[in-house]
Amino acid sequence: MASGTADFERHCDQILSQTDLLLSHLARATTADPVPTCPGWNLGNLLRHLAGTHSWATEIVTSRAPGPVPDDRVDDVSGPDDEDLSVLAARCAAAAGRLAAALREAGPDAAVWTAAPDGTAAFWARRMAHETAVHRADAAFATGTRYELDAWAGTDALDEWVGFSTSPEAPSLRGPRRTLHISAGEGAEWFVDLTGPSPRWRRGGGDAAVGVRGAATDLLLLMYGRPVPEGSVEVRGDGELFARWRDGAAFWLE
Repeated sequence: MASGTADFERHCDQILSQTDLLLSHLARATTADPVPTCPGWNLGNLLRHLAGTHSWATEIVTSRAPGPVPDDRVDDVSGPDDEDLSVLAARCAAAAGRLAAALREAGPDAAVWTAAPDGTAAFWARRMAHETAVHRADAAFATGTRYELDAWAGTDALDEWVGFSTSPEAPSLRGPRRTLHISAGEGAEWFVDLTGPSPRWRRGGGDAAVGVRGAATDLLLLMYGRPVPEGSVEVRGDGELFARWRDGAAFWLE
């Protein structure tokens, strides 16, 4: 879970390693291959989005942007279906390299605009590490490749997700007995409390209206609306509350 310079360096490493792993999934693919977890996209669209997202974050960090930077390059995924995949792959690798270098040059405490309360480059290191990891899953689903995150990466990505779920911009689900306990095992637990005037969360367990348990990778895929193996995630209690919370917590992806 994110804390300090060590995690900042690890996030920078993850941007590079997750990009490399994503590209390794594409050895026998073409840009025209569909990405089932991103309806309407093919692998060319996915790679353009990833390269554009990394470049956008690089601009934010290098310019020390005090406010939002136009995100056209994130959303513009158009291009020819027969584009050489190796060319797009090289663009992705280069964009990831520039982002990691920009983050390291800035340092974790550099003041920049962030898409959620934080205001430092450390936010973008963490956000882009997990953005890349989730899109690696998309590439894996598109190519029939096995996907798994190591325990640290999966747990930290879940920790980020839970934090976003209780941000002031999240849709309100406030009400009595609205509590959730999420467990990825080995001490990785989160408790979300929606009973008070504002949503709160903490690391750890507790008696809750709904309990959700599974491996970190499966839980993360479920949070991001990606498919998980049947029976890999156990939901006990108020399953409707969990579904509404998960859908509401995804507001920041839209």
